[in-house]
Amino acid sequence: MGRSDGAAITNAAIKIIDVSDDVARRIIASQHEHLFSDALGDGYPAGSIIGRGDVLDIGIWEAPPAALFGVAGGDGRSSSSSSTARGTTLPEQMVSSEGRINIPFAGTVVAAGRTPSQIERDIVGRLAGKAHLPQVIVRLVRNASSNVTVVGDVASSARVPVTAKGERLLDVLASVGGVKQPIGKMTIQITRGQKIAAMSLARVIQDPRQNIRLQPDDVVTALYQPFSFTALGATGRNEELAFEGTGLTLAQALGRVAGIQDQRADVKGVFLFRLEDPAALDPAMRDGARLTPEGKVPVIYRVNLKDPATFFVAQGFPIRDKDVIYVSNAPLADIQKFVSVISSTIFPIATISTAVP
Repeated sequence: MGRSDGAAITNAAIKIIDVSDDVARRIIASQHEHLFSDALGDGYPAGSIIGRGDVLDIGIWEAPPAALFGVAGGDGRSSSSSSTARGTTLPEQMVSSEGRINIPFAGTVVAAGRTPSQIERDIVGRLAGKAHLPQVIVRLVRNASSNVTVVGDVASSARVPVTAKGERLLDVLASVGGVKQPIGKMTIQITRGQKIAAMSLARVIQDPRQNIRLQPDDVVTALYQPFSFTALGATGRNEELAFEGTGLTLAQALGRVAGIQDQRADVKGVFLFRLEDPAALDPAMRDGARLTPEGKVPVIYRVNLKDPATFFVAQGFPIRDKDVIYVSNAPLADIQKFVSVISSTIFPIATISTAVP
């Protein structure tokens, strides 16, 4: 049986690592939380980039003598004096699904993905030689494209418009009434296109750099305790337990399952099963390791609680989402179970036999 088990472990390329201070330090050093500031950046104020469906107000002025826009009626702001610059405000323009607008005498102008000043310069360039020293002002009237979606464990899920002010994450969460659970137990996930980053809300509040500007079409999801670990074997509780986004250590995890059972547990046989980031492993162990489709390495961390120094290591050893903690039975535990079963069977018979004269 022992040989077949060993072969199974080898074939599965599962690494067994004894937990030590060096191992714990390497794991902690490899922990790189996907910070919003790194994964997504601070972004730009919404409204500075025009999008499809946005409505624009466009005003065009000519220096005197106005030749192109100065004669026809505008919006009443034209002057009767030929020495005064004449201005015309065009009807409001909605950016088409192709991202374009139409300007008289300038033709079709690309608007989506550009700033108002870029659109202004493009129109001025197209009117050069047609209008006399043209000046253009482009103003965003209605913002149809700059919205973020807020869902999850918040007071009210909603689509929230973001403006040129540059609303940040906490601004948007506050606008929907905030989260419904304690801050320390909330994780915020931001989805931007193909990028997904998640952080604890407490960390966002503590680090102002993570309170990033949200971008149009961002999806903000407030998750209540999305992290969990599972405890099995000779522990006080066998179940899946949720833990806070701020993190959990091995010592805390053992405390939450009411420790290990003194009568059953093998203090040298505490195991933690994890799909580990290769960066957390020793380079010698990393070489030749078989990776999962997600790029992780199957690892079993073995903890010897008989060594008092291990308790200090356990206070800093981090628990990660979907970890499994298993506490094996002591070598004599199965024998003791067998003896107790036999005793419960034999003693009643012996009692009956002595009671019969």
